[in-house]
Amino acid sequence: MTVVPLPANQPETFYRGDGRIADFRTVPARHDYPEDWVGSVSTRFGLAPSGLSSLPDGRLLIDAITADPHYWLGPDRADTGVLVKLLDAGQRLPLHVHPDRTFANAHLASPYGKTEAWVIVSARPGAYVHLGFNRDVEPQELAGWVAAQKTDEMLAATNRIPIAAGDAILCPAGVPHAIGDGVLLVEIQEPTDFSVLLEYEGFGLSDGHLGLGYDQALQCVDRSAWSPARLETLRGTPDRLLPPSADEFFRAERLYGGDLLARGFSVVVVVAGHGTLNGDHDNHPVRRGDTLLVPHASGPLRLTGAVEVIRLTGN
Repeated sequence: MTVVPLPANQPETFYRGDGRIADFRTVPARHDYPEDWVGSVSTRFGLAPSGLSSLPDGRLLIDAITADPHYWLGPDRADTGVLVKLLDAGQRLPLHVHPDRTFANAHLASPYGKTEAWVIVSARPGAYVHLGFNRDVEPQELAGWVAAQKTDEMLAATNRIPIAAGDAILCPAGVPHAIGDGVLLVEIQEPTDFSVLLEYEGFGLSDGHLGLGYDQALQCVDRSAWSPARLETLRGTPDRLLPPSADEFFRAERLYGGDLLARGFSVVVVVAGHGTLNGDHDNHPVRRGDTLLVPHASGPLRLTGAVEVIRLTGN
């Protein structure tokens, strides 16, 4: 077994964190670096190579996979198919949207869009996310909001959803969303950094249309109403962390001591306690805050101890 512990990988971004990654991972606090890209073979949009993960031996993960894809991914995968982040929202993030695969293929030369999901690790009392419009929005109305940066009107037209530690929510590509302040979460997504910012003025940015212009970029927005019943379909059940509609893109499992990790490339985030990942030939101790890569060659593993992990894989 070769489970790979990962160092923090915190590319600079435009919003502020609040030290939650530092507390979680026991690393130096970097409030201007509120994301940790875990096992990343993706780069920040227009800012390559920022975002790429390094292995403990100094190699880039993307180079290691290119050199030996069978070891890392197994015989049935061409790439990891996933990007995992720790995200520390020290302020409310801007309302934004990610394109789906059809739009990304047509306009961004990518087979992947950016459907994502959030697993909440910790949240202040009263924490929330904005997710989906609460009524149908006409194209002209949306374009007018964005052009004039009418943030209050945009946010008033969204659903504001309370969240707490342990919640898991799927955010399909196209759905407007914004994570509120006071939250630490594990974010799993398709392996791109495509975001269309519906609001940007208060975040020190001049625009957010991926170089496409807003006339074209806003075509990727889901302007339909998300009712409470429809929003409920974005949550998992007691038997599975995310709903079946996530399976086309990725899988997320919450595992405890005694559970089996099936064979396959995965990213593991230890969210509570401490324990051991046990293989056929050796064991690897784990504790809260660890982020780990499990190559396909590691085979199936058994998790033991008083520990909780989130296991993340691409589809």
